[in-house]
Amino acid sequence: MPEIKIITEVAGRICATPVQVGGTVADGDDVVVVEAMKMEIPVSTPASGTLTSLLVKIDDLVAEGQTIAIVAS
Repeated sequence: MPEIKIITEVAGRICATPVQVGGTVADGDDVVVVEAMKMEIPVSTPASGTLTSLLVKIDDLVAEGQTIAIVAS
């Protein structure tokens, strides 16, 4: 199975992780939500598969371009 890295496009604080490791995701599903500039910005998966790794937890600070999760498609 190919692995797809999910990368955040904004810097901010993780405020939600709606999918747990091992959970199934569909193309476009939100994997995490980043709070930046008082806005909540969802980070979606570009492919369907299984969330194999979640590299962040709630309240972690993330940088733009940081890998936050891995999906096996």
